[in-house]
Amino acid sequence: MTVLIRKGHVLNPADGTDAVADVLVEQGVVKEIAPDINAAADRTVEAEGCYVMPGFIDLHVHLRDPGFEQKETIETGCRAAARGGYTTILAMPNTRPAADHPDVIDYVHNKAKAVGVVHVLQAGAVTKGQKGEELSDIAGMVKAGIPAISEDGKSVMDTGLYREAMKLAAEHGIVVLAHCEDIHLVCGGVMNADHNAEELGLPGITNSVEDVIVARDIMLSHDTGAKLHLCHCSTKNSVWMTKMAKEAGISVTAEVCPHHFTLTSDDIPRREAVMDPENKVMAEADADPDYKMNPPLRTKEDVQALKEGLRDGIMDVISTDHAPHTSEEKNTSMKRAPFGIVGLETAASLTYTELVLGGYLTPMQMAEKMSSRPAEILGLEKGDIRPGKPADLVIFDPDTTYRIDKNDFAGKAKNTPFDGREVTGKVRMTFVDGEPVYEDWK
Repeated sequence: MTVLIRKGHVLNPADGTDAVADVLVEQGVVKEIAPDINAAADRTVEAEGCYVMPGFIDLHVHLRDPGFEQKETIETGCRAAARGGYTTILAMPNTRPAADHPDVIDYVHNKAKAVGVVHVLQAGAVTKGQKGEELSDIAGMVKAGIPAISEDGKSVMDTGLYREAMKLAAEHGIVVLAHCEDIHLVCGGVMNADHNAEELGLPGITNSVEDVIVARDIMLSHDTGAKLHLCHCSTKNSVWMTKMAKEAGISVTAEVCPHHFTLTSDDIPRREAVMDPENKVMAEADADPDYKMNPPLRTKEDVQALKEGLRDGIMDVISTDHAPHTSEEKNTSMKRAPFGIVGLETAASLTYTELVLGGYLTPMQMAEKMSSRPAEILGLEKGDIRPGKPADLVIFDPDTTYRIDKNDFAGKAKNTPFDGREVTGKVRMTFVDGEPVYEDWK
């Protein structure tokens, strides 16, 4: 298929292209970028007023497949990704069975090729069954194509065992994705430990739950030479420690999710008791569980540090931590509801609204943190739309303002705290290997 994208504002961090130009795509690759291309095409797209960027790459997605397909499937997760402008996503291993063996890795990769519309990579679990007791077959999973290992959803608390995993990761040249949480400090917490938790009578999660493991993992990275990537950072000290680690020459990168740079614990709405049809209490009055995530929403001071960390290049990546759950699971109390929100379909708009319009990032930096830098971290030949590169592209309209509507989501789950929020910036088209996989010009 030949596609001519006309008069879009091309942003390509890989070579610094920042200009209005035409983009010609032939047989799945970028053929030419020039001010005025005259060529026959099967499809011509008028992109005036829109940014044309390399397709977004999400380093942190929960597809729930295998084992939890009632929440999300590879097929529905890929549709959600395409709608959000993502062309490559990295799936976390906390499935059932856990992605701790080459057979599970093969299952995900093969199913994604059969039913998915975007590229899917699977991360391997650090330990068997994610039990923290015995290392997974890391070498075998590397042969099956994993670019990273992670124990996402928890930390490996056996430091010696985790050190051995990091050594293996360094030997195989793959990344270690770290969910930083000291389980011994959580103490049943369900939201940030502050005045809001006290008012609601809910157990809180302190910043130290994250900070202690961030410090440990940075030291292990220094010790082993492993490439460490800190997932969903939420505290000001995570930013500070990442800065210190980079200045010391340690191989550390870090990500921030839109919910952590957009919302604080003050934004969590109180909720009345949830009643069933027979007027029986299903959930007591507390707070909206769609705002329950791990790590939790922090304070304004933490949010400001995250924004400045992204602005200053300390924090490398914007990821979603897309974590779908069923409405039945979320329609309960804060104590009983699972952690997590969906994010694939809202991340680009939130990033543009909060960080670009907020003056923290330029549109080029947005493309860098959502595409080229994630590709660099995983060592992918993506995140670059120079001629000859795969035509994974997103057309992003920076001028459209709309309200997020969870009922319009392409993914199965609707658990978002952003329903009804007004945002600016909208994905208009997503191309994977030169083929349009999502389109909305309304």
